Amino acid sequence: MIENYLESVKKQFAYYRSLGDKTFAQLSEPELFWEYSSDNNSIAIIVNHLSGNMLSRWTDFLTTDGEKEWRKRDEEFEDRIKTKEELLSKWNEGWDCLFQALDSVNADNFDEVVYIRNMGHTVVEAINRQLAHYAYHVGPNHVFG
Repeated sequence: MIENYLESVKKQFAYYRSLGDKTFAQLSEPELFWEYSSDNNSIAIIVNHLSGNMLSRWTDFLTTDGEKEWRKRDEEFEDRIKTKEELLSKWNEGWDCLFQALDSVNADNFDEVVYIRNMGHTVVEAINRQLAHYAYHVGPNHVFG
């Protein structure tokens, strides 16, 4: 059951990563930085936020709080990324961290308590929380918003 769950969530995360990859392939560099209005974020800002979230949540996933002291969440919503190359680098860095963390989960540590903002979560709860968050931002009906 544990192996089936982990395989399933890896496929789901890979699906959302591929949606982003396909979006980037279709858009010009200026389109990645376009904002519909001042109340909306560009794709580049959402990528910056997702990368920051992924690095915070998945670095030392099983052993440290998922809200790292070094994370500056508010800065994730500022125009920090300047090129498509930088956007792709941040995107891939976040996903690579996520998949490395998922590869470290197994039957021996599956019942560990994982903390996010000092709140205990089961491994399943922590993973599902992140899957829902990323699907919200990248999902097919809400591509990068």
